[in-house]
Amino acid sequence: MAAVLTSAVLVPSAPLLVPELSGDSAESAQVRAAATAAVRRLSHEAVHWVGVGVDSEKAAGELWRSGVGHGQIGTFAGFGADVRTSLDADATGEPVPSLELCALVAGWLRARADEEITVDMHAVSAEASANECREFGKQLRKQLDSDNRPQGLLIVADGASTLTAKAPGSFDERAAGVQSAIDDALTTGDPEGLLALDPQLCRSVGAQGRAAWQVLAGVFTSSSPSDHPRSTVDYSDAPFGIGYHVGTWRP
Repeated sequence: MAAVLTSAVLVPSAPLLVPELSGDSAESAQVRAAATAAVRRLSHEAVHWVGVGVDSEKAAGELWRSGVGHGQIGTFAGFGADVRTSLDADATGEPVPSLELCALVAGWLRARADEEITVDMHAVSAEASANECREFGKQLRKQLDSDNRPQGLLIVADGASTLTAKAPGSFDERAAGVQSAIDDALTTGDPEGLLALDPQLCRSVGAQGRAAWQVLAGVFTSSSPSDHPRSTVDYSDAPFGIGYHVGTWRP
């Protein structure tokens, strides 16, 4: 059977997805429902997922780390509740308190899927350039295409966190323009639009998901122009002053 990338699902890297951390607010429930529905659709297409998120650590010389959280139990205790997650069903041992947020979110969503899923998680440095992210995306596409299982891609990333005065990063007047460019690219399935995002500007307005989305762009620019993705949107809004997007890109 020929290997195939079935689809890429895009979800926020947000602790508010977890009810024990966010309560029953309408805003949290809406984005949670959209993300859960998206990963359940993905689980019907592929039970092996490759996940991509942003590495909050700034390890010298490391542009990305692979195998993040493999075989480990994670916990959201650092965010206020000891909700445990894992990226595969066979994970054992005591929870790792320092597991990356993107891996925690991916593990929590994995457990919401309808099938038994394994997630091979990668964390890309927030310092990686657009070209470096594109090249990593191309490498991932080769990895996906070399496997004999239907493959799903899970992108865990947030937009600007400075969209309102009450946002975690306070207000930055530049954030709306950056978020608009992100929303346009994600909504229309525009890899080049994502690659055009300026890393320094994104960092300044708290759009830490930039690197993960540029890896996604590399995945979809690694083959022929006919591979331009078809995009569907389940959720695109900025509750709490942070840009969140849930959607799917299909080859």
